Formats: sequence, C-alpha cells, structure tokens
Amino acid sequence: MKRRSPAVHDDDSRLFREAIGDVRPVVVAETAPERPRPEPVPFMRDADEAAVPADSLLFDYDPAELEVGEELSYLRDGYPPKLLKQLKRGQFSIQAEVDLHQMNAAAAQLTIADFLAECRRDGIRCVRIIHGKGLRSKAAGPVLKGLTDRLLRRRDDVVAFASARPMQGGTGAVIVLLKG
Repeated sequence: MKRRSPAVHDDDSRLFREAIGDVRPVVVAETAPERPRPEPVPFMRDADEAAVPADSLLFDYDPAELEVGEELSYLRDGYPPKLLKQLKRGQFSIQAEVDLHQMNAAAAQLTIADFLAECRRDGIRCVRIIHGKGLRSKAAGPVLKGLTDRLLRRRDDVVAFASARPMQGGTGAVIVLLKG
C-alpha cells in the first residue's frame, strides 16, 4: 500500500527556502571518452612456449615407455558389444579397487580372487584392478598384467573388462564389470 505525502503548505515551503538560502543548480561536467584499451599480450604463454625446447632436453625418458603394452579388452559371449564400449568410455562408476603393485604372482592371484569374492558378496558391480605397467619387468613383459588378464577371462562372474582410461591408470589398470 502506497502512502500519500501530505500536501505542502505555502508557509512550509517558504520556511524551507528561507532555511536553506540561495541554491544553484549542479552542472554535470562531460566526461572524456575512454581511450581504447590495448590488446592483452600473453607474456607468460609466450615464455612457456619459448621454454619448451630447452625443457624437453632435460628429461631423460623414452616416450614409447609411457604406455607399455597393449590395452586389455574382454566381453563374455552373450552380452551386447555396446556394454564393452560403455566400459571403455568410462560410463560405469567404479565402486571399489585393489592395487597389486609390489606383489608377486602368487600373492596377486590370491588378492584378486579374494577381492572379487568380497565385491560379489557386497553387491559391487564395477571395480578397478591396478596391476601396473610392468616397467620394472624383465624381457618377459608385465607379469601382473598378463596374470590379471588370464584370471579375469576364466572367472564366471566377470562380464567384461577393459584397460582403464588414461586418467584412471591407463594400461596400468583394468576396469572390471561383474555379474549383478
């Protein structure tokens, strides 16, 4: 609800003008137009780009060793190929994981069996097994990676598995989909 201001009487108006005295209007000065701002110069990016050739000489590595081995991939017969594609794209949420680093083959085999049995018991469907890339393996290649591949293919409760996406471990880990 809007309030109406009471009408101002002539006496009140006269008293107000006498109290404040003479007034003059405020003149607004025109402001000068802004000068155009200069284009930004990416100094840091240019410095980073210039440093790349020198920095690349500092690292002693072979780019071929960054991803050792082939990607693992498996889909049990009777399941749609779309399921494996979804698994490779990372469309399943990983609910549990186990890391086999520093284990020998016998310990890794037992750990995988116990881990998958526990996951099945708890109703977990999607897990990650980190087997490593086998960078310290001898000429025979990655031991735990091959072991993991063989064990998972033999298990009836494994529906599919695929090497993890790069941010999840790449070819050093495998994402496994278990029967529900």
